[in-house]
Amino acid sequence: MHADERLNDANFPKHPEKATLEGKNKFLGFWLFLGGETVLFATLFGTYLGLRHMNMDGPTTEELFKLPTVFLATMLLLTSSLTSVYAVLALKQNRVKSLQGWFFVTLLLGLCFLGLEVYEFNEYVHEGHTFTSSAFGSAFYTLVGFHGGHVAFGCLWIITLLARNWNRGITLVNAPKYYLFALYWHFVDVVWVFIFTVVYLMGKVG
Repeated sequence: MHADERLNDANFPKHPEKATLEGKNKFLGFWLFLGGETVLFATLFGTYLGLRHMNMDGPTTEELFKLPTVFLATMLLLTSSLTSVYAVLALKQNRVKSLQGWFFVTLLLGLCFLGLEVYEFNEYVHEGHTFTSSAFGSAFYTLVGFHGGHVAFGCLWIITLLARNWNRGITLVNAPKYYLFALYWHFVDVVWVFIFTVVYLMGKVG
């Protein structure tokens, strides 16, 4: 069977994302990529923790952060992680329409998260908290904005993936791509949990 041939229930492998050598290599390579991303975010977290009190007489974290908005954004992103899990389950069961539907919901939730983040940043700017206002501002926008950039990239990734494979079904070529996107999305969600805890919760309690 050709790798890009649509799979049916009779020849559907238990783990289509790793059924080929290419899929296994992509899986291994992606874990190495995520290792590098983890080191990068750890550096940004360390920088933020070192600079978070250097606000140059601007608004403090206690005054600035609005937890209800951030909590809503957190729930959106965590829910999107759950919907991506449902999409992967549909992948393993060869239910292409269900896979597409759950990934589409994941995309919508990711876009809503980005919308809230843009709203949040706009509020902060009006309160005098900008990228150049202080070392705290630079560290905050670099860390949180860099994560937002990862979310935006993930949204573009799933849009491209769904558009290119909308009528192709599940194949041994696109199954690893769907699976790796889900891994990436979980990574982005885990990073946000740390941001919510280290930046917002710790900042609110001083």
